[in-house]
Amino acid sequence: MKILILGSGLLGTASAWYLCRAGHEVTVIDRQPGSGLETSFANGGQISVSHAEPWANPGAPTKVLKWLWREDAPLLFRLRLDPAQWSWGLRFLVECLPGRTRDNIVQLLNLGLYSRASLQALRAETGIEYDHLERGILHFYTSSREFEAAQATAALMREFGVDREVKTADECVAIEPALRHARSLLAGGIYTASDESGNAWKFTDELARLCVQRGVTFRYGTDVMSLSRASERLEGVRVVTPEGRGETLTADGYVMALGSYSPLLLRPIGISIPVYPAKGYSITMPIADPSLAPVVSLTDDERKLVFSRLGNELRSAGTAEFNGYNTEINRIRCRALVRRAAEFFPGLGDFSQARFWAGLRPATPSNVPLIGRSALTNLYLNTGHGTLGWTHACGSGRALADLIGGRAPEVDFRFLGAPARAASVVVGRRRAA
Repeated sequence: MKILILGSGLLGTASAWYLCRAGHEVTVIDRQPGSGLETSFANGGQISVSHAEPWANPGAPTKVLKWLWREDAPLLFRLRLDPAQWSWGLRFLVECLPGRTRDNIVQLLNLGLYSRASLQALRAETGIEYDHLERGILHFYTSSREFEAAQATAALMREFGVDREVKTADECVAIEPALRHARSLLAGGIYTASDESGNAWKFTDELARLCVQRGVTFRYGTDVMSLSRASERLEGVRVVTPEGRGETLTADGYVMALGSYSPLLLRPIGISIPVYPAKGYSITMPIADPSLAPVVSLTDDERKLVFSRLGNELRSAGTAEFNGYNTEINRIRCRALVRRAAEFFPGLGDFSQARFWAGLRPATPSNVPLIGRSALTNLYLNTGHGTLGWTHACGSGRALADLIGGRAPEVDFRFLGAPARAASVVVGRRRAA
């Protein structure tokens, strides 16, 4: 089949790789001059199967209300006269119900385990380099109450085969000695040795290069303006070329991988999806003293922040700001990242040299992404991954290639356009219902 992919971020590029390997003729279009230059560019760097508890959980509504007017809040809703935001928010509240949260955790765990294995297989096949580290992820806590609550979620994940080990504060420092200066702040932690980290942009850029070697065409600097529908099929995509010329591109099948911008293009052709932009922030700074920088990727669960070592730099990223399609960098929120990094890793480097970044994550109310066939027979979705786009990229692209090829994906997940299954986790050959 001739496949046209809209978007060359992590999800679009991973889709291109697996579709090309399956024998399809693939073209990818993106408005940027290269791959991975928007939301995929400076994220937290974690391949975090262990980060499967969605934002929507029973404790979230109380926290959101408490944080509502805090400019540096981990989860900040800037209330707008925006029907899409209010509709998303109401759905978010429904997903906070205990039964819904448990089901969503199962979905995220399933896809995460499958995707991490897919990434490892791709790495073994290609030798792709992206500053990756296989040192695990340590979630640390400074509140005893939050630490105790997190242990219940960790126990649930252990039932499903995820190696989440509860650690004392001293054990956290033994796992990551760079935390020694913050030992007095720690209540404890939860460690997942099988998780990984790496530079998402480097991965995307290198994977795009490997795709080109296999025959994939990337058309950069090409703006997607609109989609054209004919009955139950998509008949074309209207674009503007780098030279400013209008053009209609056609294919046998289409993949929507434009992240937060996906609903804006789908709505005019009668397709509504529950995706809303959640602006995330990151700082990246050079490391002056490597002995003071972590090599284990860290998650500060209470502040919704992550810290990842990417070569000779430290990346700290996180928080979510629901403020429509506003992409301006809020320096108050970035400085909060700097303060937290300096608090835990004093002397690591000159924090005044931190580079600020913000990107719009495509969030669903449940945190479960939208993967599979849309209401149109030849239009497929690969969007809505929120904070887990890097974690789920390879598994999503691989599963989508199977769906487009008429094969059942090798993962138990709630795919669009596929028969519904009971929520379960498949770990190797064992299924836990």
